[in-house]
Amino acid sequence: MTAAQTVLRHDDAPHPHAFTRGEVGWVPHLEPLAEEELTARHYDGLVDVARAKNDYFRLLARDPEVLKARTLVDKDIFYNAAEGLPRADRELAATAASRRNGCVFCASVHSRFAAHHSRRTEDVDLLLDEGVDADLGARWNAIVAASVALTDTPSAFGEEEIARLRAAGLDDLEVADVIHGAAFFNWANRLMLSIGRPVAPA
Repeated sequence: MTAAQTVLRHDDAPHPHAFTRGEVGWVPHLEPLAEEELTARHYDGLVDVARAKNDYFRLLARDPEVLKARTLVDKDIFYNAAEGLPRADRELAATAASRRNGCVFCASVHSRFAAHHSRRTEDVDLLLDEGVDADLGARWNAIVAASVALTDTPSAFGEEEIARLRAAGLDDLEVADVIHGAAFFNWANRLMLSIGRPVAPA
């Protein structure tokens, strides 16, 4: 089998033309494992059994140990919000990084979470529509700016971004949570964009 034959084509799947909170689809460039191929090792890597229905996670399950590590980090950054940054602000960092990177799928998922947890639907939509320069108020502007700085040039992130976050009222743990959320999604965006592509909402 040639390399060209191993790349999946989805010519009939329409590309999205804008960022949206709507449910964007995703199709893989590489063949995911079939559900019937999944073993106990794969299910351990999936962490959540329901993810066996998802092409993205079944593709990542080809390396179940890496998938498990990725999933546990993801869950700890975004769901372990008893201390530190509120969940809405963590999701904002993910949305801002995804918007900057052009990851329509990730931006759609995490903008829905940001809107749900913050109840600031109009501001979330403004970020999607106008981009990372949208005016969302001092605190959210600082989180977006920090996320963008990490996205554009990680080595340039530093005192200015941290000072702006502190001025917006964030403490050390909350600043670290912004960095974790944005940094994780810079990796996640690149993974999502390289092994597949988004599909416009139905």
